[in-house]
Formats: sequence, structure tokens, C-alpha cells
Amino acid sequence: MFKKMLILLLQKSNILVGGQAVIEGVMMRVPGAYATAVRKPDGEIAFERKEFESIVKRVKIFSFPVLRGIISLFEAMKIGMQTLQYSADMSEEEADKKEPGMGTKLLDFLMTLIAFSIAIGLFFILPLWLTTKAFSIDKTAWAFNLVSGLFRIIFFLAYLMLISLMEDVKRLFQYHGAEHKTIYAFEAGTDMELADIRPWTTYHPRCGTSFLFISLISAILLYAVIDSVLIYYLGSLSLKMRLLWHLPMIPFVAGIGYEGIKFTSKYMSNPLVGWMTKPGLWLQRITTSEPDDAMLEVAVTSLKEAFAEEWDTYRGKEYEAEAIE
Repeated sequence: MFKKMLILLLQKSNILVGGQAVIEGVMMRVPGAYATAVRKPDGEIAFERKEFESIVKRVKIFSFPVLRGIISLFEAMKIGMQTLQYSADMSEEEADKKEPGMGTKLLDFLMTLIAFSIAIGLFFILPLWLTTKAFSIDKTAWAFNLVSGLFRIIFFLAYLMLISLMEDVKRLFQYHGAEHKTIYAFEAGTDMELADIRPWTTYHPRCGTSFLFISLISAILLYAVIDSVLIYYLGSLSLKMRLLWHLPMIPFVAGIGYEGIKFTSKYMSNPLVGWMTKPGLWLQRITTSEPDDAMLEVAVTSLKEAFAEEWDTYRGKEYEAEAIE
């Protein structure tokens, strides 16, 4: 029995397949390309494919641990914004086929800037301010960052639960579930028919939700170390000084979170590592929902178009995946 399991394990290949839910659709990313499929109001599935190879793969120096996570995060954000814009255009009743004008681009930039500012204020500045004002633990680095980190986690959970009440977000979370089910079915080597995809769970250990949770925990540890060093040399830290040091370290926190996802994905069979992934999977009870067959069809279309002419070459084989979505 063990020999048979070992043979099956050795027969599996590694491959990067990830994705993202978008408005009325799914984006799937595969080696060398990504594709976005969207259900239009008339029921037709529109799709767009773009070739893409990460600079992490092309330039060796960028493949170093943590640094590769920072770069991958910015690349994922860029792709995410582009695919969200495409899905918004396709999901409208009368999609405007013209290139967006300067005014539209400026408005999109301002909206992105506002959203980013709100996120920084809610998840970084407010937790530090509350911890400073409510507790007299400014000189105790580990206690201070544990409390502020707990505030950050509470705000994150409250944010997820509040947006999950919105009808549009509920559908987005269903497409998120369709993305996960489709990736599971693909990695299991199924024929990728709807009947093959339906039974799979919507909870995936490489999900961006799990990545965010690991990053929140990483922030507690990293900021505690930074504060310990600063307090040792400066004696105390003001709120402004903490913000001055903490905010520029956000990309580094994300890089550590990326490494955490890679580690847990690689060693999922280890009971301890499996236990470490549970909080991220629990969070997906909020960020994913059971999709209908129409949503699964969109997710499969996205994956199929991402592979393009290589679809039949990759389909029907079992894969091990070590990379973050």
C-alpha cells in the first residue's frame, strides 16, 4: 500500500494554478498566461486571455525568499485591478467598447487611492491609535503589538462579515467558491465536467484569504521585533514613530505571508502544518459560498482559455501545487 502511494506521489507534477473571483466571473492564472471569463447579462460567457510571466521567473535575483513574495503581490494586484475592470465592463448591460478616457482613468485612480487609504487607516493606523490610547503598554513591544494585532484581526473579521451581507458581494463569494472547486478538480486530474467539480469543497489552503490571515499574524511578530529594537535604543516609541516604521514594512509583511502560504501548501500532510492552516480555512466560510452550475461553467471556461491550445495536454493529470494564488 505504501509503495503504491509513493509511486502515485512521484507521478504527480508541480504546476502553478491560481485564480481570483471577479464581477460575475473568474480569473484563472496558469504558467505563462491568465484568462478572465465573465457571464454577460445576455447569458453569454465573454473571456479575455493575456500572456504573462512573472519577473520572479525571469530575473534570478528576484526569486529570493520574501522578495519574491513582495514582487508577486504587486504583480497580483496589477492583474487583479485589470481583470476587475474587464469584468465590470463585460457585466454591464451595455458594455462600452471604447477605450476609457482620461477622466475615467483619473476617477479609477482616485477610487483606488481612496480605498487604499481607508484600508491603511482601518487596519494599521486605527489599531495602533486604540492600543496607544486604551492601554499603557507603549514600552512593552510584544504586548503592544499583540493587542494592536488583535484589534487588526477583529476589524478584518468585522469587515468581511459586513461586506458579506451585500448582494453583489454574496455573488462574488460564490464565484470565489467556483474558482476553488475548479482548481481542486483540475489538480485531482478529473475530466473537468460539472459532475467532476461539484463535489469539491470551496475551502482552499492557498486562498488569498488564508494569505491575508497569515500576513496579519506575521505583522504581529515582525512589528514586535522592530519595536523591541527601537525601544532598546530610543527608550520609548510615540504613535508617530511607530507609524513611521510600521507602514513602510507592509510589503515585507506580505512577503513573509507569501512564504508562509508556500510552506503550508508544501507540507499540508504534516498534522501540525495542517492545524496551522485551519484559521485561514475557517475564514473562507465567510469569503466563499456554494456556486451554482452556471458559475462553475464560467470558472472552467476561464481555466480552459488560460491554457488555450495546451488544455488537453494538462487536463486529466494529477498535480502538486506549491505556489500561492
